[in-house]
Amino acid sequence: MMRQYELVERVQRYKPDVNEALLNRAYVYAMQKHGHQKRASGDPYFSHPLEVAAILTDMHMDESTIAVALLHDTIEDTTATRAEIDELFGPDMGKLVEGLTKLKKLDLVSKKAEQAENLRKLLLAISEDVRVLLVKLADRLHNMRTLDHVPEAKRLRIAEETMEIYAPLAGRMGMQGMREELEELAFRQINPEAYRTVTERLAGIFEKNRGVVVEIETSLSALFDKYGIVAEVKSRQKKPWSVFRKMEAKALSFEQLSDIFGFRAVVDTVEDCYRALGAIHTTWSMVPGRFKDYISTPKQNDYRSIHTTIVGPSRQRIELQIRTRDMNNVAEYGVAVHALYKDTGGKVNGSTPAISKETNAYAWLRRTIEQLAEGDNPEDFLENTRLELFQDQVFCFTPKGMLIALPRGAIPIDFAYAVHTDVGDTCVGAKVNGRIMPLMTELKNGDEVEIIRSKAQVPPAAWESMVVTGKARAAIRRATKNAIRKQFSGLGLRILERAFERAGKSFSKEALKPVLHRLARKDIEDVLSSVGRGELASADVLTAVFPDYKDERVTQPAPKQREEGWFNLRNAAGMLFQLPGRAARKGKAEPGLREGAVPIRGVRGDLPVRFAEEGAVPGDRIVGIVQPGSGITIYPIQSPSLQAFDDQPERWIDVRWDIDEHNKERFPARISVTAINAPGSLAEITQVIAVNDANIHMLSMIRTAPDFTEMLIDLEVWDLKHLSRLLTQLKENSSVSDARRVNG
Repeated sequence: MMRQYELVERVQRYKPDVNEALLNRAYVYAMQKHGHQKRASGDPYFSHPLEVAAILTDMHMDESTIAVALLHDTIEDTTATRAEIDELFGPDMGKLVEGLTKLKKLDLVSKKAEQAENLRKLLLAISEDVRVLLVKLADRLHNMRTLDHVPEAKRLRIAEETMEIYAPLAGRMGMQGMREELEELAFRQINPEAYRTVTERLAGIFEKNRGVVVEIETSLSALFDKYGIVAEVKSRQKKPWSVFRKMEAKALSFEQLSDIFGFRAVVDTVEDCYRALGAIHTTWSMVPGRFKDYISTPKQNDYRSIHTTIVGPSRQRIELQIRTRDMNNVAEYGVAVHALYKDTGGKVNGSTPAISKETNAYAWLRRTIEQLAEGDNPEDFLENTRLELFQDQVFCFTPKGMLIALPRGAIPIDFAYAVHTDVGDTCVGAKVNGRIMPLMTELKNGDEVEIIRSKAQVPPAAWESMVVTGKARAAIRRATKNAIRKQFSGLGLRILERAFERAGKSFSKEALKPVLHRLARKDIEDVLSSVGRGELASADVLTAVFPDYKDERVTQPAPKQREEGWFNLRNAAGMLFQLPGRAARKGKAEPGLREGAVPIRGVRGDLPVRFAEEGAVPGDRIVGIVQPGSGITIYPIQSPSLQAFDDQPERWIDVRWDIDEHNKERFPARISVTAINAPGSLAEITQVIAVNDANIHMLSMIRTAPDFTEMLIDLEVWDLKHLSRLLTQLKENSSVSDARRVNG
């Protein structure tokens, strides 16, 4: 375990004027607080923050960041408090340590919500100070290096989280070395067999090609000497995860991979980069389509370099990167380089940084977090964060030349939302390189995109499944939810009122305010809307408001009792419903309990309602089934389809008709008509339907025999009496053998 003076010496090597007193205080405090705690490996727990600090010294971080690394687990895992750290080390360091502390005591309904809230808290802290990110990535890196001591189930969860969140985050911040090691360590845990196979094959390929690699390095160095360019030439081998991902994505074998080895030329100035490029391209042939200039157009994470592929010595295809030393530092350490520049006033050991302002990568992260933080719930935040981070990029331009970076597979709708949320919400079309193109067009590097807008536009819900960026998906989901929020809020309010009433409790909107954190919702309307959409169970709300409430679900009666008619059943929220026995489904029993049923007017009412395929009309005894995400589906009580929901009582809602006499509408019903197979019979049937003021929605021939044809007709009628009169007249028609209603 590294000693106190050794840590100070490590920092002194790159920062001679180090604040030794701060490091010493942090070292002693953390060691005392962690005391005799042990890690899963059996090592003293204090060895972990020490190793995190050591990783940050390798990145040449300042002493305050190193001190935060030493303290980062004290609030979470010891008796230390934020107030105590503020007093001993100052409020700034206290804020950083708290930003790295998980919300372990968060009382949430679901574990997924808890995970998402912890990520949200961390990213918000990162957006305020980049050092939180650096300490967190170093913390995750050391945990991954020692992951073999953790139980297998937990290992896999941590590795997947690392691959999905932390490795891409390191890449987005330009910290390529950190990203590659995190990916490799996670790959080894997630797919050990593939990792072992790829690693062994790469080792064999390296041994086989060692001589060729040396030859290419020598040829490149000789070429640069000939042109008087001072350059350091190095070879590099593709990492196992990168190889495996490319093989899987493009269905390639090892023999088909042409970029396992790459070469890098590091020069002194930007001018030397282009001189080196000229020397290479005039000596060897360039592979068409394989040239990229990230110096004139840097990546969003501040990466700058020239990439080219040539047919070099011995007719070998060679991938080559050309960059300056400053560019190389940024490529390896990303925002860590700029964090140190900022702390030292713009100079490190006398050298001036290439970029001293806030980095593009960090500015992008802050904007992204602000946008994602507007998500409606923690699960959306988690999903959209993954979408935003875990993507390769393409670079497109606005007509005014503004650069927009997007994930591969992005379409003009993604582009519109990347420019501004209002531009996305009002997008109706797009021009790509001057031509009007479909909104589903996949964008390519260098495309110029112009968005056509209309103030009357509302983003369709279907866009959510088309876009690939987290920002676009979150904005579309938000716009869609806002459009139907009022409907679902009204339904949610009715469901909760009845759930509380059946449980013998009093409901009020004000009662939801103190428990919003437990339900992982931002405000009361979010709770009501989530209940109405079926995303949040009324039972969860009831339990959140009344933690001592116990479920008193009434078990189903014996089969004989079910035969006799209606029986009562309480769902998980304690709501009492009347469900039909077989006799009641046949219309042999009348429902007794109707008080408190949710009123239904139709598809144009004030609730998110749709009807089952067989339809339901006023006069039918109806039941509502909650469909998560889409409101209520209405079934006639005699529908056989209801049997599929017998074991899901929490989804049943007692509903009743509430017809507006001044604003009547037709309702859907399905009938089966068996007619004589003769010319003119179909015309006679449709004539009867038209004379009776019914409207055919859909008609299909389901069976045709030499003498008879059976038709299935979906139509719209005013009510049950109207439907019965229509069926009677159809039966009386000479062309009709039988006419009956279809239920399910």
